[in-house]
Amino acid sequence: MIFEMTYQVRVQDMKDGQMWYETLLNKQPDFTPHEGFAEWELIPGCWLQVAEGIPSEGSGPLRLGVTDIEAERSRLIHRLHVEEFEIHSREEVPVKWATFSDPWGNRIGLFEYMDKEVERERVYSVLGLKEGV
Repeated sequence: MIFEMTYQVRVQDMKDGQMWYETLLNKQPDFTPHEGFAEWELIPGCWLQVAEGIPSEGSGPLRLGVTDIEAERSRLIHRLHVEEFEIHSREEVPVKWATFSDPWGNRIGLFEYMDKEVERERVYSVLGLKEGV
């Protein structure tokens, strides 16, 4: 039985890396057990670890679900100076998606459900909420 997951990215400069990911995620780390390591719980049981080290070539992307991909792209370009990136969609795919890189070459992606009712149901399900609460 799988009940939790972690995904780790490595950055060559932990101070800059932690600040970059704090801005990306709009929050401070949830856990910093030692120097050179920080961890965020993105949703219950789903952790992103940022560790000081050499980034793995070709890793990722880590894809994060968002409710407004265009607004998130604008925020990342403005706040983190991420290079302009394209948002993709295909008629047969129920999400729009995009991929970009952090300053250390780790690939990160965003996706947004096209059907907002499906998106709302996923948010409630993932967070263990009941309708109307």
